Amino acid sequence: MNIADLREEYRRASLDETAVTHDPFEQFTRWFDEAVKSEHPALNAMTLATVSAAGRPSARIVLLKGVDHGGFVFYTNYKSRKGRELTANPAASLVMFWHQLEREVRVDGRVKKITAAESDAYFSSRPLGSRHAAIASPQSEVVPDRAMLEARFAEAALTGEQPERPAHWGGYVLVPDAIEFWQGRPNRLHDRVLYSRKARTWKIERLAP
Repeated sequence: MNIADLREEYRRASLDETAVTHDPFEQFTRWFDEAVKSEHPALNAMTLATVSAAGRPSARIVLLKGVDHGGFVFYTNYKSRKGRELTANPAASLVMFWHQLEREVRVDGRVKKITAAESDAYFSSRPLGSRHAAIASPQSEVVPDRAMLEARFAEAALTGEQPERPAHWGGYVLVPDAIEFWQGRPNRLHDRVLYSRKARTWKIERLAP
């Protein structure tokens, strides 16, 4: 297989800058609801891109857990690589791609931590094994082998059915300066609509594909 020969035509829909909502969060909710109805797999998966203090970028998949506080909420280990980078440089980007709908949403902005109470509430809602894993895992650190992780997990399981959220684990909200909605179109003449924050309002513009 020649990877360069892999191509796909996008024909499902269109996007016009005169037809979108004035609020990008309303537009996002509309698209997200359509992704839910389409039964798109992993529809809340998104790429989170961060930049280190030295200017070196990195990216990974995280899960969107809410659209609140005027931004997009996700959770992680604050001591992980992404957590350390967000401490050094709170500027970040998110990308969500819904292949079945031929749509992409890009979000640029800055992150801040949500409250401890909100992180506690979400932590307590997670499956018990996930809570024990969050306690046990020194995320992004080098470990000698899996046996060490399993031993730490077994130790964390001793905290019982209602473990406390570790202080190093919690939520962030990315508050956007810009949100772009991308709709695939034939011949790569894709539709791109950009919302840019202007004080308390949003400027809406079309971008060339």
